[in-house]
Amino acid sequence: MKNLSLSKITLLLAAFIGLSSSVLGQDTAWTKKTAEKWLESNQWKNGLKLKPHASINKVTFAEQYHKNKAEWDKAFAFLRDSDMEKMKPGKYTIDGTDVYATITEGPEKTFEQSAWESHRKYIDLQYVIKGKEKIGVAPLAGATVTQAYDEKADIAHYTSEGQFYIGDPTVFFLFFPADAHRPNIHVDGYDVVKKLVIKIKVNPL
Repeated sequence: MKNLSLSKITLLLAAFIGLSSSVLGQDTAWTKKTAEKWLESNQWKNGLKLKPHASINKVTFAEQYHKNKAEWDKAFAFLRDSDMEKMKPGKYTIDGTDVYATITEGPEKTFEQSAWESHRKYIDLQYVIKGKEKIGVAPLAGATVTQAYDEKADIAHYTSEGQFYIGDPTVFFLFFPADAHRPNIHVDGYDVVKKLVIKIKVNPL
């Protein structure tokens, strides 16, 4: 250490701090590129075989995951380890009120019966266990409120234009507070659908 100049010590310290921040991932200023790289690393999966749907906001996912890794890991462990085809419809506690799951099984809705919605307190992880359904996704910023936010139910409804995708047992969707979504829409040939929704508490950024 005696032979190291002050400038070298400063550089080494800066490098160490940078490495620590990179490893911990807590204060990373996520960009689309770094979020995509993190997502593709699959480290967050911890053995989960399912794929995240392409519509997921990768930057928001990376931010929320690293703000509360423990809760997300519990949600993914539940998704990975549960034999959901055999599980009965109902509510399942994962981590108190911070992370919990609901399994439903029944008829899907017609397009007219479905509605755009969003949530503020919880993030939705939606996964079709058995069957197929159509799910709409749209930016909340472009949606028009038709039913004001109900704090107790943590939901508001909208009219909007969006993209529609097919949910099936190979992928899961994530809907954050900035995402309007329109789930549970009937797909021909799949009258009864079994579905999982995991609610993950939003962590303020």
